[in-house]
Amino acid sequence: MAGTGPRGRAERRSAGELESEVLAALWATDRPLTPAEIQAEIGGDLAYNTVHTILKRLYDKGLVLRDADGRRGAYRPAKNAAELTAEAMHQALDRGPDPIAALQQFVTGLSREEERALRELLAGGDA
Repeated sequence: MAGTGPRGRAERRSAGELESEVLAALWATDRPLTPAEIQAEIGGDLAYNTVHTILKRLYDKGLVLRDADGRRGAYRPAKNAAELTAEAMHQALDRGPDPIAALQQFVTGLSREEERALRELLAGGDA
């Protein structure tokens, strides 16, 4: 939810933050949700139109799918959280001039548990 700014006004969440909240609400369930259900899930302080606009943006980006149900539409994620994160990581590596150096930097920041899981995955085992 939005916090309160220094003058007591509600601070606005960025579009990216709202998109993340909507995706999190969709990932938390195994069924499509309507905009009204998503609005209730992420906090009633958001206008229905705002939720609908965020869903349209996510739909246009291919991140959610719309299931028509009469006049109401319900939305579900096009990818799970792990798939979306992996895709973002691949895109980041593709954008950089030296993906090997980026991977080296990434690996040095892993926790012991993450490093162990990565080693197991690279060795062909399940983490």
